[in-house]
Amino acid sequence: MIVYGKQVVLHLVESYPQYIEEIYLAKEVEPKIFSLIARDNRAIVRLDSKKAQAMSKGGNHQGFLARIVPPVSLAFKEIKKYNKILVLCGITDVGNIGAIFRTAYCLGIDGIVLSLCENFSYEGVLRSSVGSMFDMPFCVNKNVLDVINELKNENTYCYGADIRGENIKSIQIKDKWALFLGAEGEGLNKKILSKLDKIVRIEMKKDFNSLNVSVAAGILINRMC
Repeated sequence: MIVYGKQVVLHLVESYPQYIEEIYLAKEVEPKIFSLIARDNRAIVRLDSKKAQAMSKGGNHQGFLARIVPPVSLAFKEIKKYNKILVLCGITDVGNIGAIFRTAYCLGIDGIVLSLCENFSYEGVLRSSVGSMFDMPFCVNKNVLDVINELKNENTYCYGADIRGENIKSIQIKDKWALFLGAEGEGLNKKILSKLDKIVRIEMKKDFNSLNVSVAAGILINRMC
């Protein structure tokens, strides 16, 4: 797996060096940064700009790329035992998914279930999560209804985020729970909503009825954890 971008690569070097297989540089870097990258005797390959653009698929690599070991998806049977679970349903923007991973890790979520589209990009999520995808246990399970049933069998209380739900501030949160978040614009579909135990919303102070899904996730997680 190839990731790119100066801050992402340097963060991986400092915090997750065990996952780096090779680093690629498409520009000259200052000696201090080069010494950091070169420690542990890892391989460093010089690239021309054309090759770097090809490897980053036209993304803004800033002259820094790395080949890394991909994050490992766990089995759902492991995730469903946790007390605080996030279930992402049909979210397509890797920037949003990565931001949710980062927020969830920082605020105390135990694990994430990904029910996403076929072309889900681990690379994009890893970049936007700034590496926290390595720390947050996650699994992939595309059948959301099965996920709900199995979580309920584990005595997990299932919440869903929707504008028609109850104000999250007024609810006593259960000890073992899962929060379901739907796709940008569409939200959770009616079939999923009908299977959940409670629907919650964020009370708005102004005349506006929606938030970016990663922002909403952060607010809800903060109030539930």
